[in-house]
Amino acid sequence: MQKTVMEVKQMKDFDSDVRREAAEVFVDGYKKELGFFSKDRKNLVAAFQKMLNPKVLYLAMLNGEIVGILACSNNKARGLNIDRHTLKKHFGFVKGNLGYHFMKNDFNKKLPYEDGTGYIECVATSVKARGKGVSTALFQHVLQHASYRRFILEVVDTNKIAYHMYAKLGFSDMERKKERFSSFKGFKERIYMKLEI
Repeated sequence: MQKTVMEVKQMKDFDSDVRREAAEVFVDGYKKELGFFSKDRKNLVAAFQKMLNPKVLYLAMLNGEIVGILACSNNKARGLNIDRHTLKKHFGFVKGNLGYHFMKNDFNKKLPYEDGTGYIECVATSVKARGKGVSTALFQHVLQHASYRRFILEVVDTNKIAYHMYAKLGFSDMERKKERFSSFKGFKERIYMKLEI
């Protein structure tokens, strides 16, 4: 029986370009949300791999295969840089512009947190690696190695599994915000959680 080996490292530290593999995990993790753009997985991967920020992304590998991602962003850099031109090129004028309009505030807006605060976002695990501790390994690595004193993350009220995992890791509720267009988006609240180191 093969021993399972889990390794986590920053995307920028890989010797080769792993944007496609990281984007595959991102697309698998956010399949429902990205379904607005397209059902074509290859096209979604091609678009989003161009928008990933290797400086803040951490990747988890299970036996050498990339199976998880997590961005530890800050007030200077975010996990994704949503680009209108890329969205229009891959998804057409209407969907590209609409998608940009809905995503730009979530990802292109500067975070309002002071230096010393890491903002966890873009957490995803590939379908075949779910339930194997990938997200927990990513969190533990970032909490131990990133040079932040405080971590903040956001989870939607319908993602109860993630909410309980974050609470188990020591995160506690900080703020809840009602979501506009909640029936369209499929959730009612964004829950902001924090952890002080």
